[in-house]
Amino acid sequence: MNGGNSKIPKGGIIAGAAVAWSLFQIYSAFFGQLAAFQQRLIHLSFALFLAYLLSPWRKESRRRRLLLNIAPAALVLILGIYGVVEYEKLWERAGAPTRFDVVLGMLLVLLLLEATRRAVTPVLTILAILALVYAYFGQYFPGPFAHRGYTITRIADVMYLSTTGIFGVPLAVSSTVVAIYIIFAAFLQKSGAAQYFIDQSFALFGTVRGGPAKVAVISSALMGTISGSAVANVVGTGSVTIPMMKKMGYKPHFAGAVEAVASSGGQIMPPVMGAAAFIMAEFLSVPYLEIIRVAVIPAVIYFLAVYITVDREAAKLGLRGLPREQLPKVGEVLKRGWYFLLPLGLLVYFLVFVRYSPEKSAFWALVSIVVLIFWQRRHSGFRDIGAALQSGGTGMVEVALTCGCAGIIIGVVLLTGLGLRLSMILIQLAGNQVEVLLVLTMIASLILGMGLPTSACYIILAILVAPALVKMGINPFAAHLFIFYFGVIANVTPPVALAAFAGAGIAEASAMKTAITASRLAIAAFLVPYVFVFSTGLILLGSGLEIALAVGTTVVGVSLLAIALTGFGLLEMTFPERVLLGASSLFLIKPGVYTDLLGLGLAAFVGVHHWRKFRKRKIER
Repeated sequence: MNGGNSKIPKGGIIAGAAVAWSLFQIYSAFFGQLAAFQQRLIHLSFALFLAYLLSPWRKESRRRRLLLNIAPAALVLILGIYGVVEYEKLWERAGAPTRFDVVLGMLLVLLLLEATRRAVTPVLTILAILALVYAYFGQYFPGPFAHRGYTITRIADVMYLSTTGIFGVPLAVSSTVVAIYIIFAAFLQKSGAAQYFIDQSFALFGTVRGGPAKVAVISSALMGTISGSAVANVVGTGSVTIPMMKKMGYKPHFAGAVEAVASSGGQIMPPVMGAAAFIMAEFLSVPYLEIIRVAVIPAVIYFLAVYITVDREAAKLGLRGLPREQLPKVGEVLKRGWYFLLPLGLLVYFLVFVRYSPEKSAFWALVSIVVLIFWQRRHSGFRDIGAALQSGGTGMVEVALTCGCAGIIIGVVLLTGLGLRLSMILIQLAGNQVEVLLVLTMIASLILGMGLPTSACYIILAILVAPALVKMGINPFAAHLFIFYFGVIANVTPPVALAAFAGAGIAEASAMKTAITASRLAIAAFLVPYVFVFSTGLILLGSGLEIALAVGTTVVGVSLLAIALTGFGLLEMTFPERVLLGASSLFLIKPGVYTDLLGLGLAAFVGVHHWRKFRKRKIER
């Protein structure tokens, strides 16, 4: 979000609104949601109100501040209260709105667009505006993109008085599931769990080769269980791990890149992934537990590849771990913080064994954190809980606005029929070749992901591109995960790589050099999605043998690729060795018996040759 203005009353009003919003979402998670329109309107109204106060217009006079910040916030309150009170009458007029309804609808659209520009990104606002222009001037567009065009009344009706516009699926998920998990993460972090994960990672891996870098990987993976934001993970764990990596001898740009790649992986790491994962469950009409199940193996492979790359880089540089006396002991850390694992354990227990809804599971896990906070800090418990409620409320703003603004784009796509036409265009453009369509989808995901939050990128492509992938015979889980992965990895893909830039800032390194290094470290994330598209065993779909083969060959292939990219096995590798090992890894990653055998054969050849060279050098010494 944009920085604040000191003249705006950030204390009472903002804190009160954020706390009230969190309490509303907690109440909804346990007692059930209100009517759909009411629930989503209240959720969006809180987000808009806070956005205008947290992200004020810059460098304005007192009069302009009143006009551009406080007036829109007040207008949001009026619209929200009116909509909640009159929702039954409004809903009855859906399809036949009055002039007043149209005015309210257009006001809401304008307020949402401006709030998104301020608090999220101008890119999403521009895309939403282009979508509205397309809806109105459709008859002037060429060929298959043309449609008859719709009146402002019809557009306002879809955006405001239906569940296919602003109040569609994305905002529905944000106002129910995503909100309670953001609050859950805020409480867990406030309880001290984030520091516990970092301490435990240092205790376990601090003494091994390249310890701080491996701590960055492990702690970021653990942080991914409570945070779905790549940049937030970089800032949270990177402030500790990046200086330690630099101190141990890693180059600044490499230290920043390691943290960026590990932190980005937090969005794909179950059990609590990014907001897009909850939206994916809604799009696929499956329980969230299914998303966790299909996502877990690719996520583990992603972190394994990063871990091996870090290990080989440390071996190449001759880096050692930290002295044991400088590190906390595993037993001591576990003794003083084992209870931080209870909320996550309860969350998994209620999701998997009791089969509660994601909202109710998060609610009971949240209750356990409240108990922990009071148990730890009896005198400051209420103050800490208030701070966690406030942090949860402000943390929901970006996701809610993103989902609301994405709803504008989805509403236009459904209204104009663009989704169906675009699917046919993409299939024709790819020449009915699945591989070509996947490459086009990857490029689109990376480009959109550079300027949009992961959730917005996923939503747009899930509507526009995923149907084309499914029509080409790709498993729906694989199709949606494919889009999701590349939206995530855009965080470390040049030229715009927000997570890498955040890591570079902490490391005091070149932003672009850090981003290029990060994209090399994240090579597994570029390859694994193609594997689970062509071999669904990697996402635990298929027979036991198919799953075992897919997981086994992918793990070996990704590991070999990490070694080839760093250029260090038992010792420095020659260029031909790296090329052959890289080729063998690609053969193993590509599904198929013959390619697997060829990959294993090449890997064995390189391995034997490399081992002999290592033995010879050892004898000579």
